[in-house]
Amino acid sequence: MSAPRLLYLVTEDWYFCSHRLPLAIAALSRGYDVTVATRVQRHAETIRGAGLKVVPLQWSRHGHNPCKELGALRQILSVYRRERPDIVHHVAVKPVLYGSIAARLTNTPAVVNAIAGLGYLESSNDLRARILGRIVDTGYHLLLDRPNSRLIVQNPDDVSTLVGRGVIDAGRVALIRGSGVDIGRFTPVPEPDGTPLVVLPARLLRDKGVMEFVEAAGKLRAEGIAARFALVGEPDPKHPAAISPADLERWQALGGVECWGWREDMVEVFQRCHLVCLPSYREGLPKALLEAAACGRAIVTCDVPGCREVVRHEDNGLLVPPRNSAALAMALKRLLWDKALRLRMGQRSRERAVEEFSIERVVADTLGVYQGCLGR
Repeated sequence: MSAPRLLYLVTEDWYFCSHRLPLAIAALSRGYDVTVATRVQRHAETIRGAGLKVVPLQWSRHGHNPCKELGALRQILSVYRRERPDIVHHVAVKPVLYGSIAARLTNTPAVVNAIAGLGYLESSNDLRARILGRIVDTGYHLLLDRPNSRLIVQNPDDVSTLVGRGVIDAGRVALIRGSGVDIGRFTPVPEPDGTPLVVLPARLLRDKGVMEFVEAAGKLRAEGIAARFALVGEPDPKHPAAISPADLERWQALGGVECWGWREDMVEVFQRCHLVCLPSYREGLPKALLEAAACGRAIVTCDVPGCREVVRHEDNGLLVPPRNSAALAMALKRLLWDKALRLRMGQRSRERAVEEFSIERVVADTLGVYQGCLGR
């Protein structure tokens, strides 16, 4: 039997490396012939170095120009006709929609679609986001709810939402909690000495709770709480919920929040900090929190889909209501004051990461979906 041809369609090469590279390497070791079609920025050699074929695409995650988007779809169609994959794995909204169209037009035998969460379109109160969300739901239903297709989602709330709306039949949905964490790389170390450091690791978007984090930091500093607060990530200028550069400059000038920007060394970031905070409005299952948990850090996050999969209230962290800076400040203060509780919760974070969220578990589950789609 010839090696099955597996093609990943992902918008950005950096995202593929951070979220899907271990899976692709595992598929390669299981005998798949693996190709990655993505926008090439700075990680193509890493992908090729792992033994995978790279097909560069000229497209944008936030593109809206009809002519350019039609051109992107034509590119993808050309790739599918040339590569003739036996199975495709589409990751995130645009690859899922465009890739599913290409798969239907080229009669691709098996299709796996993965969405990391319903995100901005679900959590935003903006009317345009709500309208676009309904359009995306219709597209999902027409393209994804098919016999040769499986949809991977990361938390049970998203399963209930999509099935409840009639977007997809429950039998075509696989629940795989996140993209996993390398528990051998992300390891715990004792808390460092000095002023406690709280970090928010995420793209700098309003729906990641950045504004509430900054407000909570201001409240605690006004109360005389000795702590540092750092945003670890960079703005996403084309996203409708992006934090403006002017806001970042103002916060740094006031001295209340440090802005560290994009960091490759996230193991060191989590090992340097004392507490991790992600007051997001909704997630799929945030990889940053899995990495923080594996590093043995207590976590303060919101009681929303995705986040509450990683954190159990009063176990390995604290859950607070979304969009509530006062409640967030109270939770942070409690753990900043109570080191023993913080350390106990950090230990539980590590235990949960090892038991529930290892990359090996996610890889095995996803390869099982591939085998099921291929009928092997």
